[in-house]
Amino acid sequence: MVTSSTFNASAPLISAEALRAEIVENPLQNYLLGIIISIFGNVLISISLNIQKYAHVCQAQRGSKPYYTSVMWWCGVVLMGIGELGNFAAYGFAPASLIAPLGCVSVIASAVISVFFLKETVRASDIVGGSLAITGTYVLVTFAPHASTHITAHLVQYHAISWHFLLYLFVEVILFCILLYLYKRRGVKHIVIVMLLVALLASLTVISVKAVSGMITESIKGQLQLIYPIFYVMLIVMVASCAFQIKFLNQAMKMFDATEVVPINFVFFTASAIVAGIIFYQEFEGLALLNIFMFLFGCLLSFIGVFLIARNRPQIKQQDRTFIPMDRVPGRRNIDKVQPEAKTQTYGSLAAKLMCNRAGETDDS
Repeated sequence: MVTSSTFNASAPLISAEALRAEIVENPLQNYLLGIIISIFGNVLISISLNIQKYAHVCQAQRGSKPYYTSVMWWCGVVLMGIGELGNFAAYGFAPASLIAPLGCVSVIASAVISVFFLKETVRASDIVGGSLAITGTYVLVTFAPHASTHITAHLVQYHAISWHFLLYLFVEVILFCILLYLYKRRGVKHIVIVMLLVALLASLTVISVKAVSGMITESIKGQLQLIYPIFYVMLIVMVASCAFQIKFLNQAMKMFDATEVVPINFVFFTASAIVAGIIFYQEFEGLALLNIFMFLFGCLLSFIGVFLIARNRPQIKQQDRTFIPMDRVPGRRNIDKVQPEAKTQTYGSLAAKLMCNRAGETDDS
Protein backbone atom coordinates (compact mmCIF):
# COMPACT_ATOMS: atom_id res chain seq x y z
CA MET A 1 0.00 0.00 0.00
CA VAL A 2 1.36 3.39 -1.01
CA THR A 3 1.23 6.03 1.69
CA SER A 4 0.55 9.70 1.08
CA SER A 5 4.09 10.65 2.05
CA THR A 6 5.53 8.23 -0.50
CA PHE A 7 3.26 9.65 -3.19
CA ASN A 8 4.26 13.22 -2.38
CA ALA A 9 7.94 12.33 -2.51
CA SER A 10 7.65 10.68 -5.90
CA ALA A 11 5.47 13.41 -7.48
CA PRO A 12 8.34 15.76 -8.38
CA LEU A 13 10.20 12.85 -10.01
CA ILE A 14 7.19 11.95 -12.14
CA SER A 15 6.77 15.58 -13.15
CA ALA A 16 10.44 15.87 -14.12
CA GLU A 17 10.29 12.67 -16.19
CA ALA A 18 7.18 13.86 -18.00
CA LEU A 19 8.85 17.18 -18.70
CA ARG A 20 11.96 15.43 -20.02
CA ALA A 21 9.78 13.34 -22.34
CA GLU A 22 8.48 16.52 -23.93
CA ILE A 23 12.04 17.70 -24.56
CA VAL A 24 13.46 14.52 -26.07
CA GLU A 25 10.75 13.89 -28.69
CA ASN A 26 12.05 13.93 -32.26
CA PRO A 27 9.34 14.03 -34.96
CA LEU A 28 11.20 14.31 -38.27
CA GLN A 29 8.09 15.52 -40.05
CA ASN A 30 7.86 18.69 -37.95
CA TYR A 31 11.59 19.28 -38.39
CA LEU A 32 11.39 19.19 -42.19
CA LEU A 33 8.21 21.26 -42.18
CA GLY A 34 9.94 23.98 -40.17
CA ILE A 35 12.85 24.07 -42.64
CA ILE A 36 10.53 24.28 -45.67
CA ILE A 37 8.42 27.04 -44.11
CA SER A 38 11.52 29.04 -43.14
CA ILE A 39 13.07 28.78 -46.63
CA PHE A 40 9.76 29.72 -48.25
CA GLY A 41 9.37 32.70 -45.90
CA ASN A 42 12.91 33.98 -46.56
CA VAL A 43 12.44 33.71 -50.33
CA LEU A 44 9.21 35.71 -50.05
CA ILE A 45 11.02 38.35 -47.98
CA SER A 46 13.76 38.71 -50.62
CA ILE A 47 11.15 39.00 -53.38
CA SER A 48 9.26 41.64 -51.40
CA LEU A 49 12.41 43.70 -50.80
CA ASN A 50 13.23 43.74 -54.50
CA ILE A 51 9.64 44.67 -55.40
CA GLN A 52 9.70 47.55 -52.92
CA LYS A 53 13.07 48.69 -54.22
CA TYR A 54 11.79 48.58 -57.80
CA ALA A 55 8.70 50.57 -56.76
CA HIS A 56 10.94 53.22 -55.15
CA VAL A 57 13.00 53.49 -58.34
CA CYS A 58 9.90 53.85 -60.52
CA GLN A 59 8.36 56.49 -58.27
CA ALA A 60 11.65 58.42 -58.14
CA GLN A 61 11.85 58.49 -61.94
CA ARG A 62 8.29 59.76 -62.24
CA GLY A 63 8.64 62.17 -59.32
CA SER A 64 4.91 62.75 -59.06
CA LYS A 65 3.35 60.64 -56.29
CA PRO A 66 4.78 59.25 -53.02
CA TYR A 67 5.83 55.63 -52.90
CA TYR A 68 2.98 54.50 -50.63
CA THR A 69 0.48 55.25 -53.40
CA SER A 70 2.04 52.55 -55.58
CA VAL A 71 0.18 49.26 -55.85
CA MET A 72 3.48 47.48 -56.50
CA TRP A 73 4.93 48.78 -53.22
CA TRP A 74 1.93 47.49 -51.26
CA CYS A 75 2.28 44.10 -52.95
CA GLY A 76 5.84 43.99 -51.66
CA VAL A 77 4.67 44.88 -48.15
CA VAL A 78 2.05 42.11 -48.21
CA LEU A 79 4.63 39.57 -49.40
CA MET A 80 6.99 40.64 -46.62
CA GLY A 81 4.23 40.16 -44.05
CA ILE A 82 3.56 36.64 -45.36
CA GLY A 83 7.29 35.84 -45.31
CA GLU A 84 7.72 37.08 -41.73
CA LEU A 85 4.65 35.08 -40.72
CA GLY A 86 6.28 32.00 -42.25
CA ASN A 87 9.46 32.59 -40.24
CA PHE A 88 7.34 33.02 -37.12
CA ALA A 89 5.55 29.72 -37.76
CA ALA A 90 8.83 27.90 -38.50
CA TYR A 91 10.04 28.47 -34.92
CA GLY A 92 7.15 26.32 -33.73
CA PHE A 93 8.35 23.28 -35.71
CA ALA A 94 12.17 23.39 -35.79
CA PRO A 95 14.95 24.41 -33.36
CA ALA A 96 15.74 28.12 -33.12
CA SER A 97 19.44 27.38 -33.71
CA LEU A 98 18.47 26.09 -37.17
CA ILE A 99 15.83 28.64 -38.24
CA ALA A 100 18.04 31.68 -37.58
CA PRO A 101 20.97 30.63 -39.85
CA LEU A 102 18.48 29.94 -42.65
CA GLY A 103 18.16 33.71 -42.93
CA CYS A 104 21.06 33.56 -45.39
CA VAL A 105 18.54 32.14 -47.90
CA SER A 106 17.02 35.63 -48.06
CA VAL A 107 20.40 37.18 -48.89
CA ILE A 108 21.11 34.58 -51.60
CA ALA A 109 17.66 34.89 -53.15
CA SER A 110 17.83 38.68 -53.07
CA ALA A 111 21.16 38.67 -54.92
CA VAL A 112 19.77 36.32 -57.59
CA ILE A 113 16.49 38.20 -58.01
CA SER A 114 18.21 41.59 -58.24
CA VAL A 115 20.20 40.37 -61.25
CA PHE A 116 17.06 39.50 -63.23
CA PHE A 117 14.59 41.95 -61.74
CA LEU A 118 16.71 45.09 -61.17
CA LYS A 119 19.29 44.33 -63.91
CA GLU A 120 22.24 44.44 -61.50
CA THR A 121 25.54 43.03 -62.70
CA VAL A 122 26.82 39.67 -61.49
CA ARG A 123 30.14 39.93 -59.67
CA ALA A 124 32.68 37.24 -58.94
CA SER A 125 32.16 37.78 -55.21
CA ASP A 126 28.43 37.11 -55.69
CA ILE A 127 29.12 33.71 -57.28
CA VAL A 128 31.71 32.70 -54.69
CA GLY A 129 29.62 34.03 -51.80
CA GLY A 130 26.46 32.35 -53.04
CA SER A 131 28.27 29.02 -53.42
CA LEU A 132 29.70 29.25 -49.90
CA ALA A 133 26.34 30.27 -48.43
CA ILE A 134 24.50 27.41 -50.14
CA THR A 135 27.16 24.91 -49.04
CA GLY A 136 27.06 26.23 -45.49
CA THR A 137 23.27 26.04 -45.41
CA TYR A 138 23.35 22.42 -46.54
CA VAL A 139 25.97 21.52 -43.92
CA LEU A 140 24.20 23.20 -41.01
CA VAL A 141 20.82 21.71 -41.96
CA THR A 142 22.40 18.26 -42.14
CA PHE A 143 24.22 18.43 -38.81
CA ALA A 144 21.82 20.69 -36.86
CA PRO A 145 19.99 19.28 -33.83
CA HIS A 146 16.93 17.43 -35.13
CA ALA A 147 15.08 17.32 -31.81
CA SER A 148 11.82 19.23 -32.14
CA THR A 149 10.24 19.93 -28.78
CA HIS A 150 6.57 20.42 -28.04
CA ILE A 151 6.59 23.94 -26.62
CA THR A 152 4.05 24.02 -23.82
CA ALA A 153 3.41 26.59 -21.12
CA HIS A 154 4.81 24.27 -18.42
CA LEU A 155 7.98 23.71 -20.46
CA VAL A 156 8.53 27.47 -20.96
CA GLN A 157 7.99 28.11 -17.25
CA TYR A 158 10.43 25.31 -16.39
CA HIS A 159 13.17 26.83 -18.57
CA ALA A 160 12.43 30.43 -17.56
CA ILE A 161 13.27 29.77 -13.89
CA SER A 162 16.30 27.54 -14.55
CA TRP A 163 19.56 28.78 -13.06
CA HIS A 164 21.51 28.77 -16.35
CA PHE A 165 18.94 30.97 -18.09
CA LEU A 166 18.72 33.37 -15.13
CA LEU A 167 22.53 33.65 -15.16
CA TYR A 168 22.48 34.22 -18.92
CA LEU A 169 19.77 36.88 -18.54
CA PHE A 170 21.74 38.63 -15.79
CA VAL A 171 24.90 38.77 -17.92
CA GLU A 172 22.92 39.96 -20.93
CA VAL A 173 21.28 42.79 -18.95
CA ILE A 174 24.66 43.93 -17.62
CA LEU A 175 26.20 43.93 -21.11
CA PHE A 176 23.20 45.75 -22.56
CA CYS A 177 23.42 48.49 -19.91
CA ILE A 178 27.16 48.95 -20.52
CA LEU A 179 26.71 49.14 -24.30
CA LEU A 180 23.76 51.51 -23.95
CA TYR A 181 25.82 53.75 -21.66
CA LEU A 182 28.65 53.86 -24.19
CA TYR A 183 26.23 54.54 -27.05
CA LYS A 184 24.00 57.17 -25.40
CA ARG A 185 26.17 58.85 -22.77
CA ARG A 186 29.67 58.53 -24.19
CA GLY A 187 28.61 58.95 -27.80
CA VAL A 188 30.45 55.87 -29.07
CA LYS A 189 28.83 55.44 -32.50
CA HIS A 190 30.77 52.37 -33.62
CA ILE A 191 28.84 49.86 -35.72
CA VAL A 192 29.80 46.97 -33.44
CA ILE A 193 28.28 48.73 -30.43
CA VAL A 194 24.96 49.32 -32.19
CA MET A 195 24.76 45.84 -33.69
CA LEU A 196 25.58 44.22 -30.34
CA LEU A 197 22.61 46.07 -28.85
CA VAL A 198 20.46 44.64 -31.64
CA ALA A 199 21.87 41.15 -31.09
CA LEU A 200 21.22 41.17 -27.34
CA LEU A 201 17.62 42.14 -27.99
CA ALA A 202 17.42 39.54 -30.76
CA SER A 203 18.22 36.72 -28.33
CA LEU A 204 15.15 37.63 -26.27
CA THR A 205 13.16 37.94 -29.48
CA VAL A 206 14.12 34.43 -30.58
CA ILE A 207 13.26 32.92 -27.18
CA SER A 208 9.89 34.67 -27.00
CA VAL A 209 8.99 34.08 -30.67
CA LYS A 210 9.65 30.35 -30.38
CA ALA A 211 7.68 30.20 -27.12
CA VAL A 212 4.66 32.08 -28.53
CA SER A 213 4.76 30.21 -31.85
CA GLY A 214 5.12 26.84 -30.13
CA MET A 215 2.26 27.46 -27.72
CA ILE A 216 -0.01 28.64 -30.55
CA THR A 217 0.91 25.50 -32.52
CA GLU A 218 0.06 23.27 -29.56
CA SER A 219 -3.23 25.14 -29.08
CA ILE A 220 -4.15 24.54 -32.72
CA LYS A 221 -3.40 20.83 -32.25
CA GLY A 222 -5.88 20.69 -29.39
CA GLN A 223 -3.83 21.37 -26.25
CA LEU A 224 -4.91 24.89 -25.28
CA GLN A 225 -1.94 26.92 -24.01
CA LEU A 226 -3.38 30.43 -24.27
CA ILE A 227 -4.93 30.27 -20.80
CA TYR A 228 -1.55 30.36 -19.05
CA PRO A 229 -0.02 33.72 -18.00
CA ILE A 230 3.40 32.74 -19.39
CA PHE A 231 1.99 32.98 -22.92
CA TYR A 232 1.13 36.66 -22.48
CA VAL A 233 4.42 37.35 -20.71
CA MET A 234 6.30 35.96 -23.71
CA LEU A 235 4.02 37.88 -26.06
CA ILE A 236 4.88 41.18 -24.33
CA VAL A 237 8.59 40.32 -24.39
CA MET A 238 8.35 39.50 -28.10
CA VAL A 239 6.64 42.78 -29.03
CA ALA A 240 8.90 44.94 -26.84
CA SER A 241 12.16 43.33 -27.96
CA CYS A 242 11.13 43.50 -31.63
CA ALA A 243 10.24 47.19 -31.31
CA PHE A 244 13.55 48.20 -29.70
CA GLN A 245 15.47 45.92 -32.04
CA ILE A 246 13.93 47.68 -35.06
CA LYS A 247 14.70 51.06 -33.47
CA PHE A 248 18.43 50.36 -33.05
CA LEU A 249 18.59 48.69 -36.46
CA ASN A 250 17.12 51.77 -38.14
CA GLN A 251 19.64 53.96 -36.32
CA ALA A 252 22.42 51.74 -37.64
CA MET A 253 21.03 52.02 -41.17
CA LYS A 254 21.09 55.82 -40.86
CA MET A 255 24.68 56.00 -39.61
CA PHE A 256 26.28 53.22 -41.68
CA ASP A 257 25.99 51.75 -45.14
CA ALA A 258 23.68 48.80 -45.75
CA THR A 259 26.60 46.72 -47.05
CA GLU A 260 28.05 46.90 -43.53
CA VAL A 261 24.84 46.55 -41.53
CA VAL A 262 23.36 43.54 -43.38
CA PRO A 263 26.24 41.03 -42.94
CA ILE A 264 27.10 42.12 -39.40
CA ASN A 265 23.46 41.96 -38.35
CA PHE A 266 23.12 38.48 -39.88
CA VAL A 267 26.20 37.18 -38.06
CA PHE A 268 25.29 38.71 -34.70
CA PHE A 269 21.62 37.72 -34.94
CA THR A 270 22.47 34.12 -35.87
CA ALA A 271 25.02 33.83 -33.07
CA SER A 272 22.57 35.23 -30.50
CA ALA A 273 19.82 32.89 -31.72
CA ILE A 274 22.09 29.85 -31.45
CA VAL A 275 23.20 30.82 -27.94
CA ALA A 276 19.57 31.44 -26.92
CA GLY A 277 18.52 28.05 -28.29
CA ILE A 278 21.36 26.30 -26.48
CA ILE A 279 20.79 27.97 -23.11
CA PHE A 280 17.00 28.30 -22.94
CA TYR A 281 15.75 25.34 -24.99
CA GLN A 282 18.87 23.12 -24.55
CA GLU A 283 18.82 22.26 -28.25
CA PHE A 284 22.39 20.92 -28.32
CA GLU A 285 21.83 18.51 -25.43
CA GLY A 286 22.90 14.99 -26.41
CA LEU A 287 24.28 16.15 -29.78
CA ALA A 288 27.51 14.49 -30.91
CA LEU A 289 30.71 16.54 -30.94
CA LEU A 290 31.12 16.00 -34.70
CA ASN A 291 27.62 17.35 -35.34
CA ILE A 292 28.36 20.44 -33.25
CA PHE A 293 31.62 21.08 -35.10
CA MET A 294 30.07 20.60 -38.55
CA PHE A 295 27.09 22.78 -37.61
CA LEU A 296 29.40 25.62 -36.56
CA PHE A 297 31.47 25.08 -39.71
CA GLY A 298 28.31 25.41 -41.82
CA CYS A 299 27.44 28.65 -40.01
CA LEU A 300 30.95 29.96 -40.70
CA LEU A 301 30.60 29.22 -44.42
CA SER A 302 27.24 31.01 -44.46
CA PHE A 303 28.74 34.03 -42.68
CA ILE A 304 31.59 34.30 -45.20
CA GLY A 305 29.16 33.87 -48.10
CA VAL A 306 26.87 36.65 -46.85
CA PHE A 307 29.84 38.99 -46.36
CA LEU A 308 31.01 38.36 -49.92
CA ILE A 309 27.53 38.93 -51.35
CA ALA A 310 26.91 42.15 -49.42
CA ARG A 311 30.45 43.53 -49.82
CA ASN A 312 30.72 46.61 -52.04
CA ARG A 313 27.20 46.17 -53.38
CA PRO A 314 26.25 49.32 -55.34
CA GLN A 315 23.76 51.65 -53.68
CA ILE A 316 21.20 53.74 -55.50
CA LYS A 317 21.64 57.30 -54.25
CA GLN A 318 19.67 60.20 -55.61
CA GLN A 319 20.87 63.75 -55.34
CA ASP A 320 18.50 66.34 -53.99
CA ARG A 321 17.94 68.76 -56.85
CA THR A 322 16.78 71.53 -54.52
CA PHE A 323 20.15 71.68 -52.76
CA ILE A 324 22.31 74.74 -53.52
CA PRO A 325 25.92 74.86 -52.29
CA MET A 326 26.52 77.78 -49.91
CA ASP A 327 29.53 79.04 -51.86
CA ARG A 328 27.33 79.57 -54.93
CA VAL A 329 24.64 81.71 -53.30
CA PRO A 330 24.35 84.96 -55.31
CA GLY A 331 25.81 87.98 -53.53
CA ARG A 332 27.80 85.91 -51.07
CA ARG A 333 31.53 85.43 -51.14
CA ASN A 334 33.86 83.21 -49.08
CA ILE A 335 31.00 81.85 -46.96
CA ASP A 336 33.11 78.85 -45.98
CA LYS A 337 35.65 81.11 -44.26
CA VAL A 338 33.07 83.01 -42.20
CA GLN A 339 31.40 80.05 -40.48
CA PRO A 340 33.38 79.12 -37.32
CA GLU A 341 34.29 75.55 -36.53
CA ALA A 342 31.76 73.65 -34.42
CA LYS A 343 34.53 72.32 -32.14
CA THR A 344 35.84 75.78 -31.16
CA GLN A 345 34.90 77.49 -27.92
CA THR A 346 33.53 80.52 -29.78
CA TYR A 347 30.96 78.53 -31.77
CA GLY A 348 27.48 80.00 -31.30
CA SER A 349 28.73 82.77 -28.98
CA LEU A 350 28.95 86.54 -29.30
CA ALA A 351 32.62 86.27 -30.27
CA ALA A 352 31.62 84.13 -33.24
CA LYS A 353 29.25 86.85 -34.45
CA LEU A 354 31.99 89.48 -34.15
CA MET A 355 34.32 87.25 -36.18
CA CYS A 356 31.66 86.98 -38.89
CA ASN A 357 31.18 90.76 -38.99
CA ARG A 358 34.91 91.39 -39.28
CA ALA A 359 35.22 88.86 -42.03
CA GLY A 360 32.38 90.57 -43.91
CA GLU A 361 34.05 93.98 -43.62
CA THR A 362 37.31 92.57 -44.92
CA ASP A 363 35.62 91.06 -47.96
CA ASP A 364 33.79 94.34 -48.80
CA SER A 365 36.99 96.32 -48.64
